[in-house]
Amino acid sequence: MPDATQFGLFLAAAILLAITPGPGLFYVLARSLAGGRREGSLSSLGTFVGGLVHVVAATTGPSALLATSALAFGVVKYAGAAYLIYLGVRMIRTRNVAMPIGAEKRAAGSSFRQGIWTEVLNPKTALFFLAFVPQFVVPGRGSVFGQFVLLGGLSVALNTSADLIVATFAGAISERLKRNPRLQVKQRVVAGFGMIGLGVYVGCSGSGRTD
Repeated sequence: MPDATQFGLFLAAAILLAITPGPGLFYVLARSLAGGRREGSLSSLGTFVGGLVHVVAATTGPSALLATSALAFGVVKYAGAAYLIYLGVRMIRTRNVAMPIGAEKRAAGSSFRQGIWTEVLNPKTALFFLAFVPQFVVPGRGSVFGQFVLLGGLSVALNTSADLIVATFAGAISERLKRNPRLQVKQRVVAGFGMIGLGVYVGCSGSGRTD
């Protein structure tokens, strides 16, 4: 494990990165505004699982391929961008569709799965873990693999904590808007266009961190 000073530096940097607005946070915001706090929270938990996938990939090697292959990075990046745009378009197309009785559980599962895929298909998250976490891993102070997983998992948890806070506040706004059917339709349209814009941004952005 890193010493107390080094761990403190890591924690401070990870918290700062967690509260910095990025596509991941804006994704959760859009889902929360469109579907309420429950949908936003489940989307946050989905991105948490997706983030853990990147942590494991970074420790076992697959993420290194994204760092060294422009083709692999581009394929994953554009797939993720297309997925976000698809979600936004579908949100707009179903803006007038009322949710049938018993469909809430299916919607909840969908939000969770979409959160996972949104994060998994973000290659910049993988590059972030490859660039950031190793700076705080200390060889000779326990298992390097264990340190990487611990620090990476902590970073993902902090990101998810920030997402859940956003989901709570945005979800409260969404619940108020749901009392007005016309505003609810407009709310879904705005959230859908926000998702499309996020997909375009992810597809056109460089190699910086975007989670």
